[in-house]
Amino acid sequence: MSDAPSPLGLLLDVDGPIASPVTRTVATPSIITDLILLARANVPIAFITGRSVAFIRDEVVLPLRAAGLPETMRMYGVCEKGAVWFPITAAGIGEVVVDDSVTLPTPAVEGIRALVADRFSDTMFFDETKQAMVSVEQRTDADHAAYQVAAADFNEAAFTLLTGLGLGIRFGGRVHPDAHGAVPFRIDPTIISTDIESVTLDKDHGARRALDFFSVSGPLPRVWRSVGDSRSDYLMADHLHAAGYDVSHVDVRPADGILERPYPVIVEGDLVHDAAGAQFLGSWVDRLGLR
Repeated sequence: MSDAPSPLGLLLDVDGPIASPVTRTVATPSIITDLILLARANVPIAFITGRSVAFIRDEVVLPLRAAGLPETMRMYGVCEKGAVWFPITAAGIGEVVVDDSVTLPTPAVEGIRALVADRFSDTMFFDETKQAMVSVEQRTDADHAAYQVAAADFNEAAFTLLTGLGLGIRFGGRVHPDAHGAVPFRIDPTIISTDIESVTLDKDHGARRALDFFSVSGPLPRVWRSVGDSRSDYLMADHLHAAGYDVSHVDVRPADGILERPYPVIVEGDLVHDAAGAQFLGSWVDRLGLR
């Protein structure tokens, strides 16, 4: 790695721009190659995701290691929307820290696990790798339209179950406080999953944690790009913009609606998901002359 200041910083959602939402793997080889080239150029790269450590380790870090991560780089993982974090080195994932203050109560976790097993196991599975939030996800062998119907029923059933346990929870426009008037958790559906999580967790929380980590290893670049496929991914760029950085957000699923923001929002033509992510990363590799 050069001693020159980094020309760029990257905050990357994983599902969508890096991993295919269909295969749940990094299916585009150039993504791995270009991430390594950018890491060698001293570009701070943070994966900020709702995914678990196990997913990032197996589906992202292992392919990166196999392709040859540099010995010196600035790479970081923030999983479960800020509840779990760790450095990434050439040797793999470093020490994992879990914020136990945001975990769901055990009866809620057990109740959701049983709900999936009893009523929804034909279209979804309970993600046993999560350490703080609770997630259920579409089975890869399930029809997506069938999953969407089942997910709507699941979300309603989960809300009923959790409020019955006395949990303070938000779901869409509905708010159910706990006995103390607090609402510490929310149900957050995505296109392939439902997360049940602390209301303190989101992509801006992950961005803040990543910047704090990178600031220890050297000056932060002025230019940043965040990349994601959900409206909540804009929160990464929101945090960077509020902190005074030159930021643009790359939306790899603009059909969901491009949000109005005081910074540029980039789309990669007609490309979406990991095809758009690959195009974006490749354009910066070429722009920086790294090939």
